[in-house]
Amino acid sequence: MSENNCPFEERDRDRLPPILNHSLDRGPKLPFPSYGSFISTLNHKRESGSHSLSSPFLLPAVKQVRELPPICPDVRQKHRISIDVLPPEVKARFVSEPIIPIRTKTPKEFQDDVERATISGDWKQVHDFYLTTFDSFLELNGAFKKEANAPFNTIEDSGINIKFVNIVYDALLHTPADTQKSVLKGIINSLLREWKGPRTKDDLRAYFVLVQNPQYTSPATYVIYAHLLRQIAALAEADHHFLMHWFKKLPQKRFKQLVERLQLFITTRLFPAKPEELPPMAKCSWWIPSATKVLSLLNAANSISSPPIIPFTDFYNLTLDHIDFMEDYHTWQAHGNSNRFTFCQFPFILSTVVKKAIIQRDSEQQMISMARQTLVDKVSRRQRVDMSLLFLNIKVRRLQLVSDSLDELSRKRADLKKKLKVTFVGEAGLDMGGLTKEWFLLLIRQIFHTDYGMFTYVKESHCHWFSSWKCDNYSEFRLVGALMGLAVYNSITLDIRFPPCVYKKLLTPPIVPCDIDTPVGMATLTLDDLQQIMPDLAHGLGELLSYEGNVEEDFYTTFQVFQEELGVVKSYNLKPGGDKIPVTNLNRKEYVQLYIDFLLNKSIYRQFAAFYHGFHSVCASNALMLLRPEEVEILVCGSPNLDMGSLQRVVQYEGYSKTDPTIRAFWDVVLAFPLELQKKLLHFTTGSDRVPVGGMADLNFKISKIDVSTDWLPVSHTCFNQICLPPYKSKKELRQKLTIAISNAEGFGLE
Repeated sequence: MSENNCPFEERDRDRLPPILNHSLDRGPKLPFPSYGSFISTLNHKRESGSHSLSSPFLLPAVKQVRELPPICPDVRQKHRISIDVLPPEVKARFVSEPIIPIRTKTPKEFQDDVERATISGDWKQVHDFYLTTFDSFLELNGAFKKEANAPFNTIEDSGINIKFVNIVYDALLHTPADTQKSVLKGIINSLLREWKGPRTKDDLRAYFVLVQNPQYTSPATYVIYAHLLRQIAALAEADHHFLMHWFKKLPQKRFKQLVERLQLFITTRLFPAKPEELPPMAKCSWWIPSATKVLSLLNAANSISSPPIIPFTDFYNLTLDHIDFMEDYHTWQAHGNSNRFTFCQFPFILSTVVKKAIIQRDSEQQMISMARQTLVDKVSRRQRVDMSLLFLNIKVRRLQLVSDSLDELSRKRADLKKKLKVTFVGEAGLDMGGLTKEWFLLLIRQIFHTDYGMFTYVKESHCHWFSSWKCDNYSEFRLVGALMGLAVYNSITLDIRFPPCVYKKLLTPPIVPCDIDTPVGMATLTLDDLQQIMPDLAHGLGELLSYEGNVEEDFYTTFQVFQEELGVVKSYNLKPGGDKIPVTNLNRKEYVQLYIDFLLNKSIYRQFAAFYHGFHSVCASNALMLLRPEEVEILVCGSPNLDMGSLQRVVQYEGYSKTDPTIRAFWDVVLAFPLELQKKLLHFTTGSDRVPVGGMADLNFKISKIDVSTDWLPVSHTCFNQICLPPYKSKKELRQKLTIAISNAEGFGLE
């Protein structure tokens, strides 16, 4: 308020209520005719000597103040004015938040406008709608907010009419070019406007709407898109929390489109088809970090959704397989999660292929460093250098396979990160990969046999679980962990059926603690994890949680569980004095959680701790922090996603060519097989029904000709991923013989 308009002295300003700064910094600057006319009236009254206010008076931006203090010394207390008696037109000018314009256009009316414009060719009405709607953040809220001036300050509801947003954006791509350009110009104006103070929820709603714009698929729009992403990435953590939950509510189709546009933006910036269409990288180095941070919000939204909106693999950017990811990894190791951007800070965007390569190269570098030191020591002592020092050489007898393997791995712990070579005592031959795979197959098959007692097989879930029996030596569990680590390092796919929670436990924590007394493998597990191992028990506990009657009287159970160990039933208290604490409606959640923790963590702690340390003795790498539990499972066991078409393109032939009638009949039969039989074929030939991380090309799958009678069934050599086919004369005969062979593969037809 200028001095000329102020009817009171400067010293009287202290009597005014405080003006909240942020309320004047928001929104467009509007003329205030009512306020100006009121000041004139007030001046007139002062000049005429009146001590009363005949016109209502309101100071802007006063929150939570129902009565105004006197603005001049001589104004009596009885003349103080209540805000509640002010006319609406005066109140509306001075609310603390910007006024959202009221827009009455409905989705149906808009669709009718578009339909008429399409028929008549007159797009003016539709053009005006887009021009107005995208002119500012306030207009966006006016058009798409369910109730213009309702707060909607909740993560559960963005307050945006998503259906209307989708209709408007779907129509936008079919409007004339000038309309589409007007939308982009409006977005530029909105983003360039200087905002001060914290963002309001209406600002977040505007960002939420703008980021869904389908126009951001062309490099011509990328400068605008980049600035939008930069502003979203720079929001406060609390604002990101709101956006994350709002993204979670999007339909799957729209959510996936958002992810794909961000991935395309990152890919195009990294590897532009036409570099001249984009600014120089030096001037827009912030583009990729901003996009990746926004993508991380979508990844977080996907992670907290149950089930996930899209598969986690949809967040992989496969073009990153072609960057220098080791440089990125080393930068991340050196700087951590500092302000220096690396993709390793956002591991969800890196494919399993990249993560596996990082783990292997990181281990190789550690191995090379150790080998170099060994060679230097040998040379300095003038000793003969043996090149076998560069390998992990395992010598075992077939009849003492487990004990020999355990002894060898225990003695050669320092060499576990070297390339593995296996020799069977008394057998000639060099290990070119086949003997190594055979060693893994035979060892895993023997260790996981139920008669061996280390693991139990749960028929309901078709998986293995750790036996809870107690013993003095858990070294064999360490051996299994080391085998898994060696399989990852040597690119061997193991036929192991562990439930997913095993891999969660393996990453708890992902780096082995320095303090040997620190617990490992104690993951926070839920009823869903138990469901994947013991579905019947999980179902019973679920019924306990949802039971509507009196739990204490009807179930009559306590915080005590019973477990059979080697034929003896033993009891365990879930908490101190648990056998005397009844389970009630109030404490049943605690009972279920303690029961799950006992079964999946505490009862098998020593077994799993040995298993954990065995795995990390080979795969000790910071790169494990980049992995999800599902990705560890894929590294160990391979991917369950089969693509026989890809296998057909990379298969090798020996004695046959791809045009031979037998081969053509083979692929006709295999491609027509149901998924279950395709898995059996893969298991018959390779020893596993899963695909290595690198895809079918990494299988080295081979079809060989065997000159025997066509009465023979196909034979496989799993150590070499090889299937041998007699020259069958017809497709029918081949289908029959192949189906019999692969359906009876356990203990039959394997060499």
